[in-house]
Amino acid sequence: MAKVELKKPIVAEISENIKDAQSIIIASYSGITVEQDTALRKEMREAGIHYKVYKNTMMNFAFQGTPCEELCKHLEGPNAIAISKDDATAPARILAKHAKTVKTLKLVAGVVEGAYYDEAGVNALAEIPSREELLGKLLGSIQSPIANFARVISQIAESKEAQA
Repeated sequence: MAKVELKKPIVAEISENIKDAQSIIIASYSGITVEQDTALRKEMREAGIHYKVYKNTMMNFAFQGTPCEELCKHLEGPNAIAISKDDATAPARILAKHAKTVKTLKLVAGVVEGAYYDEAGVNALAEIPSREELLGKLLGSIQSPIANFARVISQIAESKEAQA
């Protein structure tokens, strides 16, 4: 079997994974230890993120003709790809968290919801809180005025009873 035939399933796998993805992040992983990589992969798996190391040429073929095409210029050296179909910021957030302890791990670039982001953009995305955190803050901000209003009404009612 020709080498090209062996590579087609890998390119097809990458293409299938990026097809409906919310975010695709490329990270340079050189210099990471096995324990650090295992912890990173475990956290990615728990978050429902597909994290894998592919050859740059395979990713290059898979990215052609997709919104990820701009990532091709970053495919140099050892790269891993993190793909999320659910949470747009989770791959960047998890990779950035591990990059703080593993200085050689670096976020290179990404495509989030069809928009290309360079290294600075991906790092900015990593600072965005998760959906659950944002919903919690929203509910807290909605609940707070209602609770304050209920306390004021209760105090007014108590003061009226005391006067009567």
